[in-house]
Amino acid sequence: MTTQYENLATLELWNDFFKVTPAELPAERQMRARRMSGFIRGTVLPAAQAPELAAPAPAPAPEAASDDRAPVPATSKKTAPQVAREWVPAQWGFIPPQAKSVKDANLRAPKLLVALNETVSTTQAFRDAWLAGQRCIIPMQAFYVDDVRTGKAIPTRIARVDGQPMGAAGVWSRWTDPETGAELLSYAILTLNANSHALMRRYGPQGAERRMPAILGEGTYDAWLTTRQEKAREFMRAYPANWLLANPLEHKKDKKPKGLFD
Repeated sequence: MTTQYENLATLELWNDFFKVTPAELPAERQMRARRMSGFIRGTVLPAAQAPELAAPAPAPAPEAASDDRAPVPATSKKTAPQVAREWVPAQWGFIPPQAKSVKDANLRAPKLLVALNETVSTTQAFRDAWLAGQRCIIPMQAFYVDDVRTGKAIPTRIARVDGQPMGAAGVWSRWTDPETGAELLSYAILTLNANSHALMRRYGPQGAERRMPAILGEGTYDAWLTTRQEKAREFMRAYPANWLLANPLEHKKDKKPKGLFD
């Protein structure tokens, strides 16, 4: 399970890669449960507002020679709607609308960092948001998993080989505090089964199902945000293993030189 990810380091990366600009850089670089960052959502522009010749979306990288990823759904340039993307500040840790109090919301959020692709449409916490089309993109520079193959959990950073950001599929919610009327937006990262993934099958608890974030192809961002609910799952595919790089994290105690009294 992904319980930590890394935010983009500069505002320019949000703008250059995702075509949105947050009002300010999110305060949290290392994201964990209930920390504030945000997500990207989209709305289809009316035909009258859409430019005649929209700039083409970034082309996805060439298909790798790998069985890890099925082809991304094709979209027609002639019929694809023009989409306005919006950056929305929000908490990581999904709060379903039925949460009854702040205490209830705070208890639920750390347990709802991720949503399973296979059950997001039927799980009580996520069902209404999914059916309402409340899909989003979560920008990240990397995500973290534990390598337990040695018997000790070693945090491992997973990032793109080329160093570029990734856009993970997500689902979002709007919760209203029944006592104060204050609203809080929150989100969860959608994940896929990774038991057969050449890289991600190495990570996670022994005997448990392997999971990985659903990383979207750059050329499908707008379609993912606005497609019909019954088509949305077609955009979630396992990212090719040879496009990802895994680096175990070093701790200060690991770097301590061996001495005479060790």
